[in-house]
Amino acid sequence: MKMKDFALGVVTGLAAAVIIKEMSERVSPYQSPNNILTTIKDEFKKQAPIDGSWIYMKTEQFNNGFTETPVYRGGISRMMDGEMENFEFAADARSGAVVELKQV
Repeated sequence: MKMKDFALGVVTGLAAAVIIKEMSERVSPYQSPNNILTTIKDEFKKQAPIDGSWIYMKTEQFNNGFTETPVYRGGISRMMDGEMENFEFAADARSGAVVELKQV
C-alpha cells in the first residue's frame, strides 16, 4: 500500500469521526420538557380541570436509591371538590415517565 493511500484513509476516518461526533451532540437524548408537561397535564385533566402548571427546562439528577436518572421537575395545580390541590413531579427526561409525584 502506498503512503499516499494510507494517509488519505486516515484523514477520511478522522473527518468522519468529527462529523459523527458533531451530529450526535446536536441530537438531544432527552424529550422536550413541553411535550412531557403536556402529557402529564392530559392525565391530570382526566380527573379535574387544571388551573396551572410549570416545568423546569433543565434536567437534574434524581436518585431513587438504586440508580440516578436525569429528570425534569415540575408542578400542577387543580381544583378538586372545591379545594386547590398542588402537585410536584419528577419526570424521566428520556421516556417522560413520572418517577416521583407528591402532593404539596
